[in-house]
This record gives sequence, C-alpha cells and structure tokens, in this order.
Amino acid sequence: MIITALSALAEPTRLGAMRLLSGGEERCVCDLMRSLDVSQSRMSRHMAVLKQAGLVVDRRDAQWVRYRIRPDLPPHLRALLAAALVEEVMA
Repeated sequence: MIITALSALAEPTRLGAMRLLSGGEERCVCDLMRSLDVSQSRMSRHMAVLKQAGLVVDRRDAQWVRYRIRPDLPPHLRALLAAALVEEVMA
C-alpha cells in the first residue's frame, strides 16, 4: 500500500488536491478543479487514483462527489502525507 500511496502523491495535481484537503474539510470535485485549474474529468480521475491508494474517501451529495482525507488513515500513511506536504512547501 505504501508504494501505491507514493505513486499517487508523486503527481503534482494529486499532491495539490491533498494539500487542499489537508485542512480537514470536504471538497467537491468542482472546488478542486477550479483551484487546480484542471478539467472535471481529469480531476475525477486524479481523485479516483487517490481513493484507490487509500488516501481519500468520497461521499455523493446529489450530483456532486465530495472528498476528504480518509479519517482512519493509518499512521504510516499519515506521516508520509505530512512529509510530502512539507516537502512541497519547502520546494
């Protein structure tokens, strides 16, 4: 699972999405795509990769899908995410 998470976080748009979600609130794909300047279909694909990696969970709200960081993220993945987000800020 750690290799899958590393691969998911290695892509800049996905890392940007995780940065946006790191505040703890849910965000719909429309918010993420606006903030990251990507199309809806591309953002949905990126979020599917993050979900498959076990980093985010989703919730359907009418026609929208809302994402948040998985609340029960294992400690090793939480530490990996924290390190990736710090590294992004320092770069």
